Amino acid sequence: MSAADKIFIDMCRDILENGTSTEDEKVRPKWEDGSSAYTIKKFGVVNRYDLRKEFPAMTLRPVAIKMATDEMLWIWQRKSNNIHDLASHIWDSWADEDGSIGKAYGYQMSVKHIYPEGQMDQVDRVIYDLKNNPYSRRIMTNMYVHADLSEMNLYPCAYSMTFNVTKDPETERPVLNAILNQRSQDILTANNWNVCQYAVLVHMLARVCDMKAGELVHVIADAHIYDRHIPIVREMIERPTYPAPQLWLNPEIKNFYDFTKDDVKLINYQHNEQIKNIPVAV
Repeated sequence: MSAADKIFIDMCRDILENGTSTEDEKVRPKWEDGSSAYTIKKFGVVNRYDLRKEFPAMTLRPVAIKMATDEMLWIWQRKSNNIHDLASHIWDSWADEDGSIGKAYGYQMSVKHIYPEGQMDQVDRVIYDLKNNPYSRRIMTNMYVHADLSEMNLYPCAYSMTFNVTKDPETERPVLNAILNQRSQDILTANNWNVCQYAVLVHMLARVCDMKAGELVHVIADAHIYDRHIPIVREMIERPTYPAPQLWLNPEIKNFYDFTKDDVKLINYQHNEQIKNIPVAV
């Protein structure tokens, strides 16, 4: 069993057994047929993944690592808010006729800010600090900008990353750790997808900043399972599990802006079959 499998199974059981229901409450999400999408939820879920030990891909069902990486790079590298720059169709429901999702996600990462060292966007600021002031306690990003919320087609779910560098006690090599803050998460459809995305990001940044990937801590304010997902989750967490795969990151790439989805793959990835036609609440 991979660590990601155990974390996922324990989290789902806790939500199902100890969570609270939003049934009969006024909720925003709807199913395709127009009915309200209710959830069972837990507040303040915190999961820790040690990237030094294994890559956190679950084996209960496969994660499409290239597609997940492409979406992460869409936001962090291409800094785009247009679905035409994205290989998948994940964001189609929130795009306007021109393909824009508004001033969300990649747009926020593209905005340049004034620092003593000059103008930089948030991603370039992170890379600059990791290279020049790695032990700073101020290395973070934020996409939840209140001034722009009215122009976002969807408020950011995973909205903030905080980076923190420690030292490997044996080698003295810098270790890159990160906290991913998420206001809300659809556990079945998005949990391991987001975990793998940001684990890849930590590995990429560690590579280009000559560090070792350390811990990824995932903080979810509202961790929920939708009502129509409950039987799917119950079946999935009873599936057999397998050891975690290994992450391959193209060793030739030394610049963050040179990475593509094809520079990432999972080796020895044994997993259960994919679950198809999962309903998605919008």
